[in-house]
Amino acid sequence: MLMEILKEVRLAYICDREGGWENMSDWNDVLSGGEKQRMAMGRLIYHKPSYAILDECTSAVSMDVEGHLYTHMKNQGITLITVSHRDTLWKYHDYLLKFKGDKKYEFGEMPKDKLL
Repeated sequence: MLMEILKEVRLAYICDREGGWENMSDWNDVLSGGEKQRMAMGRLIYHKPSYAILDECTSAVSMDVEGHLYTHMKNQGITLITVSHRDTLWKYHDYLLKFKGDKKYEFGEMPKDKLL
């Protein structure tokens, strides 16, 4: 099961690179920023919560992997609440809360041209 999750988050190579399942290493020393973010997504997929609040969770991940992860989580039935500067994530959400500054904001359904 764990290897399947690593494959899902595009980290299957980590096990071989780091010496197998029995090897112990400090993740801060061996994982890049993007690998840490994908590992966190793997934990999310493992636990399958009903809701997930994701704060800049894919800022160090390529957009193709980001899209794969978001699509997979949505297909698992996880409701996603995302804080991000990337408008590429809008298409995975039904509503948009956009802070405009000076205590101003917009909230509403995602514009149809921004959806999948």
